Amino acid sequence: MYELRKALNNIFLTLTWIASVSVILILLFIIAYITYKGAPVVNLKFITTWPQGYEAKGGIWPTIITTFYLTIFSAAIVTPIAVGGAIYLTEYSKPFSRFSRYVRFAADTLSSVPSIVYGIFGFAFFVIYLGFGWSMLSGSLTLALMILPLILRSTEEAILDVPYGYKEASYGLGATKWQTISRVVLRTAFPRILTGVILGMGRAFGETAAVMLTAGMALNIPISVFDGGRNMSSHLFLLATEGISLDAAFGTAFLLLVIILFFNVGAKRIARRVGK
Repeated sequence: MYELRKALNNIFLTLTWIASVSVILILLFIIAYITYKGAPVVNLKFITTWPQGYEAKGGIWPTIITTFYLTIFSAAIVTPIAVGGAIYLTEYSKPFSRFSRYVRFAADTLSSVPSIVYGIFGFAFFVIYLGFGWSMLSGSLTLALMILPLILRSTEEAILDVPYGYKEASYGLGATKWQTISRVVLRTAFPRILTGVILGMGRAFGETAAVMLTAGMALNIPISVFDGGRNMSSHLFLLATEGISLDAAFGTAFLLLVIILFFNVGAKRIARRVGK
């Protein structure tokens, strides 16, 4: 019996190792292929010039501005809501109350909803019903709804991991509940909260379907929140599916890959530095 268990353990361990290595190799192959095709295309001219003509060949400068506009604006909208909701769930509501369970269930459910569903909702509600049109406001509000569950749950976990002894020490010194939350709990959990916000921004940065349906596909640099625009991933989708310029498509994909990688690596480094 012992030998059988040992053999089964070795088999499953080997299968797990093979699966892990396969995932890593597939990921490395995708990154290497995009880098091989896209890196030679990316240069200063490609980044800082406008697309040329109706076929949108050439540079991608307006799409870069639109992408950062949408990402930063959506994060500015959703972060206070998500952090405030996490504070209420962890510090004010009862741990196993019905309302708390409903909020957590809703957040977990929303995190698994496909982005196209968010796009259809944003198009129907923000673009048409509220009359915002295809604009940065409609796109940012839709992206804010998308990344809300991620930031909410990561902030909640960060607050729950703060040692209870910190709170006891604060209360023992005469601090109020809000002083304890704002000056002890949030400061201690800030590195992980910041990590969650940056990862949420990374998801919003590479979104396609929801942005196409709410921000539009206009090739311009948006100034007002009611201006439309095309982000990088939507531009990439158009270039690839219409066969306009595969070189520009791979260049855009490579630049997107680098920026999203920067978001993920930067989140860990910032959290580590702030934590120290």
